[in-house]
Amino acid sequence: MQRCIGKESAHLHTTPPSPTPLPSRDAEPYCIEHGAGYSTFTHHSQGLMQTVQVFVAPDAPIKLVRVTLRNDWDRPRRLTVTYYAEWVLGVDRDESQSYIVPSFDHELGALFAQNAYNAEFGERVAFLAANKAPHGLTADRTEFLGRLGDLQQPAALGRVGLASHMQAGLDPCAALQLHVDLLPGAEETLCFMIGQDRDLPASRALIQRFQQAEQVENTWRAVHEQWDALLGTVTVSTPDPAMNLMLNRWLLYQALACRVWGRTGFYQSSGAYGYRDQLQDVMALLHSAPQIAREHILRAAQQQFEAGDVLHWWHPPSGRGVRTRISDDMLWLPYVVAEYVETTGDAAILDEKLAFLQADPLRNGEDERYAQYPVTPATYTLYEHCQRAIRRGATQGAHGLPLMGTGDWNDGMNRVGAAGRGESIWLGWFVFSVLQRFSRLSDRRGDAEQANRFRQQAATLQMALDRSTWDGRWYLRAFYDDGTPLGSSRSSEAQIDSIAQSWAVLSGAGRSDRNWSAMAAVGERLVRTQDRLVLLLDPPFAGAAENTSSATMPDNAALALPVTNSTVPQPGYIAGYPPGIRENGGQYTHGATWVIWACAQLGQGSEANRLFQMLNPICHADSAKAISTYRVEPYVVVADIYSVAPHIGRGGWTWYTGSAAWLYRVGLEAILGLRRAGSSLLIDPCIAADWPGFALTYRDGQTRYHIQVNNPHHVERGVQRILLDGQLVPDGRIPLTGDGQPHEVQVELGV
Repeated sequence: MQRCIGKESAHLHTTPPSPTPLPSRDAEPYCIEHGAGYSTFTHHSQGLMQTVQVFVAPDAPIKLVRVTLRNDWDRPRRLTVTYYAEWVLGVDRDESQSYIVPSFDHELGALFAQNAYNAEFGERVAFLAANKAPHGLTADRTEFLGRLGDLQQPAALGRVGLASHMQAGLDPCAALQLHVDLLPGAEETLCFMIGQDRDLPASRALIQRFQQAEQVENTWRAVHEQWDALLGTVTVSTPDPAMNLMLNRWLLYQALACRVWGRTGFYQSSGAYGYRDQLQDVMALLHSAPQIAREHILRAAQQQFEAGDVLHWWHPPSGRGVRTRISDDMLWLPYVVAEYVETTGDAAILDEKLAFLQADPLRNGEDERYAQYPVTPATYTLYEHCQRAIRRGATQGAHGLPLMGTGDWNDGMNRVGAAGRGESIWLGWFVFSVLQRFSRLSDRRGDAEQANRFRQQAATLQMALDRSTWDGRWYLRAFYDDGTPLGSSRSSEAQIDSIAQSWAVLSGAGRSDRNWSAMAAVGERLVRTQDRLVLLLDPPFAGAAENTSSATMPDNAALALPVTNSTVPQPGYIAGYPPGIRENGGQYTHGATWVIWACAQLGQGSEANRLFQMLNPICHADSAKAISTYRVEPYVVVADIYSVAPHIGRGGWTWYTGSAAWLYRVGLEAILGLRRAGSSLLIDPCIAADWPGFALTYRDGQTRYHIQVNNPHHVERGVQRILLDGQLVPDGRIPLTGDGQPHEVQVELGV
């Protein structure tokens, strides 16, 4: 929180105004700009022009808040600017506050704080400092806010100065107050810095470095250069401006900044890695930052047990995490590894050697175990890690389908197969895809025997899927432990589930006639055009679920759910959500992206483009009415949207969702058709028939490819020819030459 107040206006305002809309706004307008790596707040009130820039150094654990003030009155002014922060230095403020020890460094004018009782970060030292000596300070939250005060009316800003209260064991905070004297028309820039480093000397060095105005300005430029480099690898220009905005900047930014680096959001304070989550996210980085994807693949492989299963999530740096019976987590490793190798050509990653985690198996009746696990003394290739994941995940139940365990992709269905007999049809499609992909990788490695085994498994699984999963117009979703089907037209709840239909197409295992029927049913039952929603399932579960542990539930679902006495099989905590909320019949955007990809794979370019527009957050805020309904940020993807009155169309959880990475890939790969295969580019678009074409630029190191796609016959799919610098590309593979020169690619679509 920053506060600015003019001395002469102090008696006119009981609440000093802030240069940001909260905590204390005044009547004058605020202009807020969010960009890649920064936010800027501009406000003009009481003759004071105020600009606040907030950004994080790319190479240091520090947040910078640069405040520029200009006096537009015709007389001198003395102002105070106050920065206030509340220390947590742990998981929960109420638990950690009594252990936080504050201190003040007179030489640097910096407030420090340390929680030595934090098991993992006890040596680290947090700090708040500025680029000029403070006029006042305090480390006592009660002294600053007052006993009955709040952030809108802090007691300390209603009097002159701060008491410099510095004592451990109280209610900790950090508040620095600076004096600013401005002549008429004069301007001054202040910079506050807040961060944490490994120890006190490192924190002091960091402060000294950033107290230099030149260093702050260099960092501001570095932020822009970093993000421009990452987000400029692929740029697109289509007839849809909203698609351009999301594909060129925001989707990739959300996936990398929030999901991969931050791993936290406004609605979920986490910091953990989810095994399946970030593995899916990094597939969106294979064009712009393949090295980050590579690093994470190896990081994830180290969270695998000798038996092949994995930690559902874990916290760095200790590695503490939860082992579960969730059935799909481990399979994302071979799936993503295959995608990585096919895209980048980096087969050497398969020979990277990594240890396994060691632990006794989960006991009967033990669905999960949270602990820190030892590692094996020996290391094994990533290829071996992937094979063990497939062996563990490719199980068989009574119908020959994979066992669902305590949840597949949908963690909320944690009771469907809790007894060890329930089977997942979605997981069947996914396992088939993994087997097929990894068999190709085994062939490439020269392991023909293993490749043949995987193909035989895939063929056997495909027959089981064909035999047991069709409901008449669409595919079932699963079988409960007692054999009751889930996702049947004869059910009273969850008659159709989108991911069982879309993955029948995406896996290539479903029969063509059934796939078309299933996707038509998705369009009829789950796509609500008027509300701009693509639902996960319909109708929602109406009853309450059995209680379950919060360890495998999202934070906002960790509540005590009542136990039902119904004889109907219970799916799990998904039924504890109100109908139409999140996975329980709302739009769960992650699953909706797969619907778009399936449409594109069927050649339905116009439908794929229409659904992309429905998922595009910009299109949920294209009018005042839409904004008042949607109520969340229109520039990042939302995890879920409510589908029942009175909240139809209201966005739920933003930023921290895997939907961003998948929507990016859907737009770039499924619709615009851009794929990389080692040292070649492939392009096979599936676009709306009314598009005359589109353009994109692909940067490979210093080499740029300017690709123009023309659609003179207004088809949805069908590449007639590709020209590279005027020469026909006979096999459709555009070579990545790395010659540092610009190249022109012409792609013509037709029948």
